Amino acid sequence: MESNPLGEFLRARRELVRPEDVGLRRVGLRRVPGLRREEVAMLAGISSDYYLRLEQGRDRHPSVQVLDALAEVLQLDADATAYLVELTRERSRAQAEPQPEVPKSVRQLIDGWPNNPAYLQNKFSDVLAVNELAAALSPNYAVGVNLLRAVFLDPDEQALRRDWEETATEGVASLRSHVGPDVEDPRLVELVGELSVRSELFRRLWAQYAVRPKRGRVSRLQHPLVGELDLQSNKFVVSGTDDLILVVFHAEPASRSAEALSLLGSLATSSG
Repeated sequence: MESNPLGEFLRARRELVRPEDVGLRRVGLRRVPGLRREEVAMLAGISSDYYLRLEQGRDRHPSVQVLDALAEVLQLDADATAYLVELTRERSRAQAEPQPEVPKSVRQLIDGWPNNPAYLQNKFSDVLAVNELAAALSPNYAVGVNLLRAVFLDPDEQALRRDWEETATEGVASLRSHVGPDVEDPRLVELVGELSVRSELFRRLWAQYAVRPKRGRVSRLQHPLVGELDLQSNKFVVSGTDDLILVVFHAEPASRSAEALSLLGSLATSSG
């Protein structure tokens, strides 16, 4: 059966919008948790039959005006709206590209940062390069590890993260954002399939179709050697690559976290 990412997205997002959120009265029993198809169509100013064709995948190229109207009805933010638009574009059916090469200059750059944990990942959250201090933060900061798999399936990684649920939720929304409409990519199919089988939380989050690009945030850790760490992470897309993302951590200067990070660096150096 041919995939229908546009229809799946529309269906998932309308189930998240309550009638009262868009000024409709909730009357009688409802079989769906959110808006009905005909309600979305009415609010967007299109026919119920046309909206049904969109959800069923019989029409995959609505106009910009229709997309804007649907985004407003479904209360999509800018990231989710951009994702919706991307789902309607023609895409190449070429095979997935091989793993991109890590630029030598990037490896040298992160290795030259003794005070800043840093690693490089692809859009699937596979770690491609890592410096010594990042490896000291977590054994999952290692080349070949998939960080999303680690967050959902590794109890030690979950214990490390005081903000585990926030990290998990952000990771799923970021994955969907970065892969875009390429839902048939073999790497994505493998990863989503495994996590859907092994994690009920992942399965639920993936079905919500939340979309949010990877952005900087404060990571709250409970490290087994140095205790609590609050580290600001910043994400940078590496130009000239296939959307490789450089993640760099730092602590607030003169803070308890800065002292703990410095101690961790000393321990990593002495044990190396």
